[in-house]
Amino acid sequence: MPRLRPQTRLNQFLRIARLLAGHLDFLSAIRAVAAEIAGIVPHDHLDVCIVRPDGKVHTAYETGIDTAWGSAPEAPVAKSPIRSLLTGGVGYILTDDATRDRRFHFPGAFTRPIHEHGLRARIHVPMVVHGEVIGALSCSRHEPGTYRAADVRNCRYVAEILAPYFFALRAAEDARRSAILEAELRAREEGLRQGALRLTEALEAERQRIGMDLHDQTLAELTRLMRRLEHLADRPALSGPDLVPLIASLHASLAGLRQIIEEAKPTVLHLFGFRDAVENHLDRAVRDSGMAIATRVVDTTGGVIDRLPGSVAVTLLRIVQEAVNNAMSHAGATSVSVDLSAEAGTLELAVIDDGCGLGSGPRRGGAGIDNMRTRARLVGARFAIGPGPGGRGTEVRIGLSLPAAGVAGTAGPLQEAS
Repeated sequence: MPRLRPQTRLNQFLRIARLLAGHLDFLSAIRAVAAEIAGIVPHDHLDVCIVRPDGKVHTAYETGIDTAWGSAPEAPVAKSPIRSLLTGGVGYILTDDATRDRRFHFPGAFTRPIHEHGLRARIHVPMVVHGEVIGALSCSRHEPGTYRAADVRNCRYVAEILAPYFFALRAAEDARRSAILEAELRAREEGLRQGALRLTEALEAERQRIGMDLHDQTLAELTRLMRRLEHLADRPALSGPDLVPLIASLHASLAGLRQIIEEAKPTVLHLFGFRDAVENHLDRAVRDSGMAIATRVVDTTGGVIDRLPGSVAVTLLRIVQEAVNNAMSHAGATSVSVDLSAEAGTLELAVIDDGCGLGSGPRRGGAGIDNMRTRARLVGARFAIGPGPGGRGTEVRIGLSLPAAGVAGTAGPLQEAS
């Protein structure tokens, strides 16, 4: 290559600096200056590899020939043929024939492009900013033995021009990556916050329910007992008949308290499973109603419901309990059935009664339906309520996609509760 005048060489370096301006990614930047660099250091293949701040991986951006180096998104520095340069072990690498140079070939080295594309004569110089090796500039030719010490010097000059610009591009890319990671982290945190908020709201609602039950039932009964005791305290003597109603009231109060505790912690569910918990609640509800109500539980799930997370099973049981209570307390039902099934990846629960339905009586609307809908929403289940089979009574249906399923099944003929 003919020797150029110093002013001509300086103009070439200045043109490289001007050509870099405005390029916001590594690949377009290196391709914008490739032709100008070829006037200083002739090459068949030119690439810049940028080491990530952690020093463990690097990415190659190339022009002239597309190789496997450029198609790999990231590669370990430890497997780079020029790892000694990237880690600061040597100041440069000059070889007449890279296909035979032992410095490029070691166990695990990513040298395939050297052989595939005949990249024989090679120069590698570091790109250094603030004493840190941020990457390397590499020039290669097919013809062996074509580079000399003067080419190494010129390659270093080019690398000094490129290094600050590519350092800025790396900083911008790292900032974009950090922004994306931060946005993802914030999204996860917001999801956790919303989940915690919903859980807190559900726990608060449950606490208020228990408080109201204690106030309306147990506290009221204890207040009546206290008044009876105050009345009896004024009497000179007590007889057996005087104590009978007092003892009965105490038993009733204790039974009510046990029921509240049972509803707060469904031990039957935990010990024996969902079906037994439903049957236990049906039996207790019939006993407390004092009426002859036929009940039935049909379970064809094969125990699927008992493999759900505990909080989900408890929520589903609460919905069934509320639907059963509504049927027996407000609908005037003579029969109540609970059907459990699992088809097409969806768990279906249905509570069906033959009572007065939704169109009349105090059962129409109310907080009970709202509570069931809210509980279903908390576990991602569908909630629907409508007329029972043949238009008689009421049917409450819950549909829940099982963990291994993709899409929940349909809710049948019921109208989705809004």
